[in-house]
Amino acid sequence: MIILISGVGSTGKTLMAQNLLERYHIPYLSIDHLKMGLYRGDKNCGFTPLDNTKVIGNNLWPILKGIIKTNIENEQHIIIEGCYILPRYLKDFDSKYSEKIISVFLGFSANYIQENFEARIVRYRNAVELRSYPEERTIKELITEHKEFKEHCLQSRVKYFEIKDDYDKEILEVYDYIDTEKQRRDLTKN
Repeated sequence: MIILISGVGSTGKTLMAQNLLERYHIPYLSIDHLKMGLYRGDKNCGFTPLDNTKVIGNNLWPILKGIIKTNIENEQHIIIEGCYILPRYLKDFDSKYSEKIISVFLGFSANYIQENFEARIVRYRNAVELRSYPEERTIKELITEHKEFKEHCLQSRVKYFEIKDDYDKEILEVYDYIDTEKQRRDLTKN
């Protein structure tokens, strides 16, 4: 089973991957680590860490797609998380692979961002990984980014979860969805 977690930065993807690792004992790969490893290993890799999500995602997707297919073909499990999994990429898998993939895309409503920018979003962005750089996006920019991401998710018909009021309560719906999908797929496997 492959679990893909994507969303705009600071939505809790890495924390979710860590929690799922502990719950299912499935390792996870942070795409940020892959990005930095490739860049540090070869400055001519096609992107810099400062490029936008689309540029980096388009460069990393062939590698990630290969990792996903290889794990499925070897019946190995992995959780992959990062903002560079763009919703449109999931159409690259035929049913042989897609039936082995659980994907979730996370976002915040404009209201959630406005009411929780400092207290919840910026404050918890280091919950798992240490980010030494300050948050550079404004509330307005973050709202626009989430709105555009949601539109891409809806256009691509992927499973999108939007946190609107209470992160701790609403994120449980995502875990429930993953649990349910995992159980359903485990039953069909046997």
